[in-house]
Amino acid sequence: MSENKILFNTGSLDELSEEIGKITPPEESRLKLTPANADSGLAKLVLTLVELIRKLVEKQAMRRVDGGSLTEAEIERLGETLMKLEMKMEELKKHFNLTDRDLNINLGPLGELM
Repeated sequence: MSENKILFNTGSLDELSEEIGKITPPEESRLKLTPANADSGLAKLVLTLVELIRKLVEKQAMRRVDGGSLTEAEIERLGETLMKLEMKMEELKKHFNLTDRDLNINLGPLGELM
C-alpha cells in the first residue's frame, strides 16, 4: 500500500483526480472490460463485493461471539458457514484466475478496500 495520502485539497476536481492518479495508476484501478474478458471482469467485480460482505459478516459474527449472545451450537454453525463460504470464494477465484490482490480495489486517498 502506498504511503502517499491526500489529506486536504482545495483545488478543482481535475486537480484532485490528477493527484489520485499519482497515487494509483489508472491502469491498476480500473475495471478493463472487453468482449474477450467480460466474464472475468464481471467475476472480479462480483467477487470483490462478495468478499467485502463476507469480511463484514465475519466481523459482526465475532462481535456477537465476543458479546456472548450466541449459543455453542450457533457458534459452531456460524464457524462452519463462514469456513464453507471462504472455501467457495477460493474455488471461484481459482476458476476465474483471480488472486486476493485482484479483489483488493485501491480507493486512492481512502486506501485499500480490504
